[in-house]
Amino acid sequence: MKKLIIFGLLLLILVGCNQRSEDLEESINSVVEDKSKGEIDVNAYTNFDWEKAFLFTPYSTTESIEEQLETSFKDKSNIHIRDDIYLLVFLNEDEVVQYAEIKRQGSDFSIKETDKEYLTLSEDVISFEVH
Repeated sequence: MKKLIIFGLLLLILVGCNQRSEDLEESINSVVEDKSKGEIDVNAYTNFDWEKAFLFTPYSTTESIEEQLETSFKDKSNIHIRDDIYLLVFLNEDEVVQYAEIKRQGSDFSIKETDKEYLTLSEDVISFEVH
């Protein structure tokens, strides 16, 4: 019985890893659809703990994503063969906790602080330019 309970808890923990945040995706996609802002304050739309967030461009490989994150990541989005999304991956305590697929909608995205490789809670702005 104890083994079954431990197995169940481990399964819940594993299922919780690398969760896709569809609520965040909807919020960000709404801002981009509006086309009047040009910036997204990411932390205003998150409801989970995170320390860093990385923005990956279309065609990013799993290897390059994992290298930048310095941890493993199961890419369910298949971004390595897609040009219609950007991938926003959130880390907390050096572990992936959430990710979001951001629809391009004719836009290009970048981290506002150009000298930064990732977003933080205090510097959490993504810029976008609609073409």
